[in-house]
Amino acid sequence: MKILGLAFYYHDAAAVLLVDGVPVAMAEEERFSRKKHDADFPTLAIDFVLREGKISANDLDYIVFYEKPFLKLDRILKTELRTFPMAPHVFVEAIKHLFTKKIWIREIIRKQLGIDAKKIFFSEHHLSHAASAFLCSPFEKAAILTIDGVGEWAVTTLGVGEGSTIKLLKEIRFPHSLGLLYSAFTAFLGFEVNEGEYKVMGMAPYGKPKHVEEARKLLQFFDDGSYALHERYFTFHKSLTKSFSRKFVEVFGVPRDPKSKFFTRETGWPSYFGEKPVGEAYEKEAKAQEKYADIAASIQVVLEEAIIKLVNEAYKVTGCDKLCFAGGVALNSVANRKILERTPIKEIFVQPAAGDAGGAMGAALAVHHLALGNKRNFVLKHGYWGAQYSNEEVMKFLEEHNINNEYINDEEALISKIAAYIADGKVVGWMHGRFEWGPRALGARSILGDPRRAEMKDVINTKIKFREPYRPFAPSVLAEEAENYFDFPGIASHYPARFMLFVPKVKQDKQHIIPAVTHVDGTGRLQTVFQKESPRYYKL
Repeated sequence: MKILGLAFYYHDAAAVLLVDGVPVAMAEEERFSRKKHDADFPTLAIDFVLREGKISANDLDYIVFYEKPFLKLDRILKTELRTFPMAPHVFVEAIKHLFTKKIWIREIIRKQLGIDAKKIFFSEHHLSHAASAFLCSPFEKAAILTIDGVGEWAVTTLGVGEGSTIKLLKEIRFPHSLGLLYSAFTAFLGFEVNEGEYKVMGMAPYGKPKHVEEARKLLQFFDDGSYALHERYFTFHKSLTKSFSRKFVEVFGVPRDPKSKFFTRETGWPSYFGEKPVGEAYEKEAKAQEKYADIAASIQVVLEEAIIKLVNEAYKVTGCDKLCFAGGVALNSVANRKILERTPIKEIFVQPAAGDAGGAMGAALAVHHLALGNKRNFVLKHGYWGAQYSNEEVMKFLEEHNINNEYINDEEALISKIAAYIADGKVVGWMHGRFEWGPRALGARSILGDPRRAEMKDVINTKIKFREPYRPFAPSVLAEEAENYFDFPGIASHYPARFMLFVPKVKQDKQHIIPAVTHVDGTGRLQTVFQKESPRYYKL
């Protein structure tokens, strides 16, 4: 049984090929097109996964899209009609995009792949998320929680998975979205929506949650764990360019200028920012930016509170102490740790492409198991599902571009040499095997440095990434050594740690040993490395 799962036209277009319920290849389009968050039809990703499976489109039994376009049309039309004629340009743009391509998904897939339209199926957006979390998890039975910006109508769902079945029991509908709430703060803090949310999470430890009460005013919580946004603070449902209202600004002040340089007295002033202000000018700018860090810390706290309430309700409704979590909000690795600390949940599973790209995998799994009734036969234990390149291909590229190189034929010698480079303070670009599924670099396409050197974070930020000084780095840790460094009993048994989706505390007596990967609040976004799944990286 060969099933192609697809996600596209919103953000993070992706393709996944399942054969008899097991992934053969999975990749986001951006990895080939080199356009970050590429949302276009994933021609290159499809070509790759079919090539990896040694099949053509005609060999596919089913093609499944990760959401239902006409259900989405229903939501968009009703939402835009609510705001018409207050925002006629939004209505016009929405209708234009819908009727030029976004509801013609079946015909677009049929034309692009040259296949029979009867093979094309659709899965609801949040069912795709739920399937992407549960159907490749190690759990026989688990509570399921999905939270994102918006699918068709649902923005949050709660359900249960057992065996090869999923039941979604409750949902919260647009516009009451935790994903869009967090994105409004992302925009307010000067970052790009659907791109900068992790920057808000990274900024939060440098602030103090001084504005939690103000942030709580933006929504109302109910006894069953559900919530509702107070719409007067938001404009994402009636504007193409702005997600927060004047009322929001009245509460939190002037939005941060995206062109301003974010730093705090704790982060310091990185050299690539240019000439450092002196005296009072430095203090004034630092204080201004620290206020935004405080706001980031505050919305992170409120998001965590909302997630905890939903997880507690999921436990109450299902009786399960295992949780499968999906949707873009499941990439908030700080919140994921809090679930285990503050709820009855004992184990959690989050797959590495928890956002929309992962919906392509979930849609394919949903057809294989939920529609066709096949039993589960696969657990997602690693993230290496992308393209790989032979030595001959690499050598050809190096020669064509006249790049100086040295070829080492002995793996042990190669590992020793790279380890020595890292220990000597050098930064290494490490590429081998198949690239990663999802947004995290997990040792297949990674920039590596010595975590023992406090200055390494600034070296990589300053000379290579040219990015904000607060942005964290992740420690890759041998699975059997993780508990020696992190205050998290049994951390190696928790799947999210394989994918950098937990941020536990670094042990007090280890923080001075690995300062480059210890956040300002004493935590670290670790990746546990297993010999079976990552043999070469494990050796390094």
